[in-house]
Amino acid sequence: MKITWFGHAAFKLTDDTGFSVITDPYTPEGVGYAPITDTADVVVISSDDDSAHCRADLIPGKPTVINALTVAQNSGAAEAGGLGVRAIEAAEWDHHPEHEVPGQNGMYRFELGGIKIAHMGDVGNPLTDAQIDFFEDVDVLLALAGGYLTIELPDLLKMIHRVRPRIVIPMHFRTLTYKPRNTMWIESFLSHFRDDEIDFACDHTVEIAPSDLPADTRVYVLDYLR
Repeated sequence: MKITWFGHAAFKLTDDTGFSVITDPYTPEGVGYAPITDTADVVVISSDDDSAHCRADLIPGKPTVINALTVAQNSGAAEAGGLGVRAIEAAEWDHHPEHEVPGQNGMYRFELGGIKIAHMGDVGNPLTDAQIDFFEDVDVLLALAGGYLTIELPDLLKMIHRVRPRIVIPMHFRTLTYKPRNTMWIESFLSHFRDDEIDFACDHTVEIAPSDLPADTRVYVLDYLR
């Protein structure tokens, strides 16, 4: 499977057949990252009212769109466009400066190319036991690693240490492009791991096969697509 990070919480995941999924596409002007010009078979959004996480309308072509919040608020599982998605409801940070009432969103997971992927949506608060359990047995965790505006690092690390994903790919942290004043640089997250547990892709794309999955948690740091 090939994983490309566009920036913020947006990724493209493509299996060996060419089937592809884009997660949480953003409004370029809002986050500073380049417009997403790739197509996809399915786009999964964590809500329908956050311009940094829901712009499926900007993805070229006519992909099937799955709203994880809607899935979470109904049965918790759905299938569309050939992709099965499970989701659990979450809320933005209680003190979000842009919203008087914290917005609801969905954290979600799916399997692609024999690899179990989970995306943390836009959760901003400590996870409940049920939310932590939702991430059990995940192979690749797309993790909110910037603190401010999303889950605090101690609360994120509690979940990671409990469920032990095989690979963690950080997202939603401060970069030279996306730089809210109080959002953390990636080093704040990486400081909680040993050097030999971290791999720097030095690229926006990484390829992972089921046979490549490590026995213990490793962090893969990607660059964003320029």
